[in-house]
Amino acid sequence: MNQILATKDFPHQRQLQLVQGDLTTETVDAIVNAANRYLQHGGGVAGAIVRRGGEVIQRESNRWVEEHGPVSHEQPAVTTAGALPCRYVIHAVGPVWGEGEEDQKLCAAVRGALQVAEQLECQSLALPAISTGIFGFPKERAARLILQTIAAYLEQQPGGSLRTVRVTLIDQPTLSAFQGVWQELWGTTPSSS
Repeated sequence: MNQILATKDFPHQRQLQLVQGDLTTETVDAIVNAANRYLQHGGGVAGAIVRRGGEVIQRESNRWVEEHGPVSHEQPAVTTAGALPCRYVIHAVGPVWGEGEEDQKLCAAVRGALQVAEQLECQSLALPAISTGIFGFPKERAARLILQTIAAYLEQQPGGSLRTVRVTLIDQPTLSAFQGVWQELWGTTPSSS
């Protein structure tokens, strides 16, 4: 069972939530997959999404890459969600740590996912800690960039469809990094009850 640990309210009835739980069980309009450029969903978050949502997600991903080429940081791909409890999977490509300009690329991937969600007229979106798994992005640094990028987007896009953006994290080390940054940014300590 996913648990909301903290909520930050923004103008125009928009909110950012920090959630402890499984991204693949989120009942939102869309979830974000931490993908690679070729949308091969073998391990980590991507593997979990395909295992739970079904092979249709991988087939649609293969078709997307055939039609559009490798996915960029700025322009995520979109597939249906198969058996997942959401409507769409937005496949955002974060940077591999050490490839250069990682901060800008991570922010572009998060912004791109938010923009695609709005284009799909989603009201709710859940995303993971993009690039912090096998891509090796330091968790605390990623937490700061991801939270600040979402907050800036929600403040600067008052007329959009998105009402709730959730950062949904399953492992304790990543969750702890996000809790620490949340405390620094907004002065409240997200904690599980």
